[in-house]
Order: sequence, then C-alpha cells, then structure tokens
Amino acid sequence: MEDVAKLAGVSISTVSHVVNETRAVAVNTRARVLAAIESTGYTGNAIARSLVTGGTKSIGVAMSLLANPHLAELIHAIEAEATAAGYTVLLGDTLDSPDGERDAVRKLQARRVDGMLLTPAPGDTETLDQLARTGVPAVLVDRVSHKVKLDQVGPENIQSTSALVSHLATAGHRRIAFISGVEWMVASEERTLGYRLGLGRAGLRWDSNLVAGGGATHEDGVLALRRLLTVPERPTAVITGNGAMTAGAVREATAHGLVIGKDLAIVGHDEVEWAELVRPSITTMAHPVDEIGRTAVRLLLERLNDREHAPRTVLLPPRLVHRESCGCDAAE
Repeated sequence: MEDVAKLAGVSISTVSHVVNETRAVAVNTRARVLAAIESTGYTGNAIARSLVTGGTKSIGVAMSLLANPHLAELIHAIEAEATAAGYTVLLGDTLDSPDGERDAVRKLQARRVDGMLLTPAPGDTETLDQLARTGVPAVLVDRVSHKVKLDQVGPENIQSTSALVSHLATAGHRRIAFISGVEWMVASEERTLGYRLGLGRAGLRWDSNLVAGGGATHEDGVLALRRLLTVPERPTAVITGNGAMTAGAVREATAHGLVIGKDLAIVGHDEVEWAELVRPSITTMAHPVDEIGRTAVRLLLERLNDREHAPRTVLLPPRLVHRESCGCDAAE
C-alpha cells in the first residue's frame, strides 16, 4: 500500500478507501490509484484486513456436489449475487451426509467466513441446531426445515403439487398416483399435502394404494412405480417428487411396455436437462433455482447487517413447464 500511495502521490488512507470502497474518492485520484495498483500487481491481504475489520467478506456454501441436480445453476446465482455485494464464495461438499455436513461446516468456519449458506443433509439436525444456538449467520437453501430457527429459502410445494393434480384431473385422469420423496424432508411432507389438496379440489377420493414412498434416487422411482403398477385398478397418471425419480418412473413404465402420455401420464417436480430431449418430452414443475440462490444471499446479507431480527422463510413459486408426457394438448 505504501508503494501504491507513493506511485499515485496520495496517502495510504486514500489507497485504502479506493480498495475497500469505504469513502468516495475524486475520479482523477481514484484513476491514479488504480493505475498504480495495476503497475505494482497489488492485491491486498484479505487475512490482514479481516484481523482489522473482524470480517473476511466471504460466504461459505455447504452443499452436496452430487445430490443437487441444479448445483451449477445454484452456485452461479449465489456467486453472482455475492460478487455484486463485494463477497467471495467458498464451497464445501457435505456429501449429503450428517458427518460430511459437520465436517464441511467446521472447515468453512475455520476459514472465518462471515456467514453460511447450507443445504441440509438428510437426518442432520445437530449441525443446524448448533448454528442457530451459537448465532452463526446462516441461511438454509432449497431444503427448508420447520424444526430450526434459521433464515431459509426454497420452492413452494403445496400449491404447486396441487396444481399438478388439477392439471391431470382436467385432462380426465381419475386415478392419479403420487411418488413421494424422502420422509424426513419438509418438501416431501408439503408435496404430499398438496397432492391431497389437489385431489379434494378435483373431487377425487384419497386412496393410500396410489401413494408410494419414494426417496430421492432413480432406483427409488423405479421401485415406487413398479409397486403402483400392481394395484388392481392401476393409475393412469403419476406425479413424482423429483427429477431423478421421474427418470426412474419413465424407465419402469417403458419396461412394462406402456406408452407415456397415452397409457400412463408422468409429471414431476424439478426441471431437468433431459426433460425436453426425450420423447415424449416430460411435463415438469420447474423450481426457480436462480432466484432461490440470489434470495439466499440477500437473506444472509440482511442477517449480517441485523443479527436480532426474527428468522425469515421465503417460499418461491415454481412454474409449470407443459410438454407431452401428461398426454394433453400443450396448446390448451
């Protein structure tokens, strides 16, 4: 900083204001400082700065690199929003397991991140409780939980699932099955509620035989649909809980010689890359992944500025992407 100040003919404090954007600096002076920074290759010392300011201007992101089908889009949105606010992003892989999550969170905290974005691993409430109890600024992303007092953002699940049922019922289906997700997830509970709500709105009777406990994987979708196809009066339409299980249901239906969209309608949550590439193309309820990521960063920045306000939960509505697998005219 001394070298930059001498080259630019300004004080060290002026260089600091330009680098950290802590005070307005005259345009010509700022230009001289930036030119001096360029010529010296000065990058600043983030660690030293953190010792003075008490913050690192960094955000930790703890997610599974394999279990999240929208990871690239989500990380891109998070990084874009964080960068615009002057923050860098550090990523930790949770392996989608409690042990992996605890390890990732510990490593990110050791890097002195100012706050954390976290997609909870299945069955891990201990880490979430600890973050809430110790007051670590944290936001749950995509998977929300009613059991912890943290800011969180994810897709709206009840009305969107009800809309899928209504869509199929309007097309004439009366035996609409549902492949639910992982039992512990709030999203699974909400989508099951939305399924029942949609049946009621359509004047259809709840039948427990038409509900198959799924999970999260391709194989879970295969096994769930296999069981549903053994029901005496089998379904004419199926709603799945995520993209992986949609793929499994499509595979199993094809293995049974069923024509998707004609013999069996299949629609599901999550917009996946292959949905419009296969034939028939798959009708989906597309989650607003980009906006979820950006909103998560905004919630975290609000929390960093005000540690005392009550935790907020933001649910963003998905969008129906109408294609061929529901068996109705997409132009209607």
